[in-house]
Amino acid sequence: MKYILANWKMHLTVAQALLLLNRLDQKIKENENVEIILFPPISALFTLKKQLETLRNPKKFKFGVQNIYFKDEGAYTGEISAPMVKDMTAYVIVGHSERRIYFGETDNVVAKKLQAAFRHSITPVLCVGENAIDHTEGHAKKIIIDQLTEDLMLLTSSEVAKLIIAYEPIWAIGTGNFADPEEVVKMIAKIREVCGDLYGKDGGKVKVLYGGSVEPDNAKAYLKLKGCDGLLVGGASLNYQMFASIVDSAALNSLI
Repeated sequence: MKYILANWKMHLTVAQALLLLNRLDQKIKENENVEIILFPPISALFTLKKQLETLRNPKKFKFGVQNIYFKDEGAYTGEISAPMVKDMTAYVIVGHSERRIYFGETDNVVAKKLQAAFRHSITPVLCVGENAIDHTEGHAKKIIIDQLTEDLMLLTSSEVAKLIIAYEPIWAIGTGNFADPEEVVKMIAKIREVCGDLYGKDGGKVKVLYGGSVEPDNAKAYLKLKGCDGLLVGGASLNYQMFASIVDSAALNSLI
């Protein structure tokens, strides 16, 4: 099974999101070996969920949210909790570098969000990765070890076994400077090694994806990597033809 995730970020009105969903439905063929998960802006989620029910195969796509708060309710203006979205979504992105950089989210906060997601039966997609300086100075693996150690500290081993982890080198996100596949395969192995060290056999069951300037031209190389369970796609997911091409590559690699 390959997982192809589409992070639409802060893009698209409700009408534009509907149009994109319909185009994706027309362009993408159903494949039981590929799980396609769309992460639209929260403003469009309910409408897209209703539209999904009218498509030829409502099971072709699943939905996720781009963020949740770790509290279930309270006086937290502008925040969205897991109970508010659990009936509409199966997944949530946690710890994305943009949340860490622009909104000051710490690993402690990420840990609480992961715990909240599992508490309400939502599968988290945990993002980890190093910045350009750490990459250049050879500290990438240490950063990953530190992030995982703190991010996972509130989870049980059975929860970690259900986790999806996306390795997203910060210096590659939205820059066009995608990571060398040889480096990526080493980082994927390190992520599994760390999870295994922390949680034993259950830790070794985590699904690991790659994300960072993923495009149709480089998607094939990443999908062929040992231990790569799929891709987290950003900008290219807003283009239905590019995203469909990436899904096609995943369908082919899922059979290998």
